Amino acid sequence: QVQVVASGGGMVQTGGSLRLSCTVSGLTFAKHAMNWFRQAPGKEREMVSCIEWSGHITSYADSANNRFTISRDNGKNAVFLQMNDLKPEDTAMYFCAAHHVPEFYNCGDMNNLYWGQGTQVTVSS
Repeated sequence: QVQVVASGGGMVQTGGSLRLSCTVSGLTFAKHAMNWFRQAPGKEREMVSCIEWSGHITSYADSANNRFTISRDNGKNAVFLQMNDLKPEDTAMYFCAAHHVPEFYNCGDMNNLYWGQGTQVTVSS
């Protein structure tokens, strides 16, 4: 059984930082690409960042490209999202997700994913 657990969200002021974590069990983590998505109230879920299974390739939404960094530690079955210079528009529920298919990378595709429960990020103005 696949289990995806996200953590690390919280409340920060504009310009602050947070590091989100996500641990995965029940699959061969080192062979699965990982994604971070976010969804604000009343808005569609959107891609934030993705990382290929070995970590050789990463992708970012334009809004996150110069402020966020995705990384993974395959020895710990974990993926991270370091978020710096946070802005009010970053306020959202953040979700991590693992691709069902090993060695498959299609950043932003919300189909065929194992989803975590989400962790809330709130950035005050």
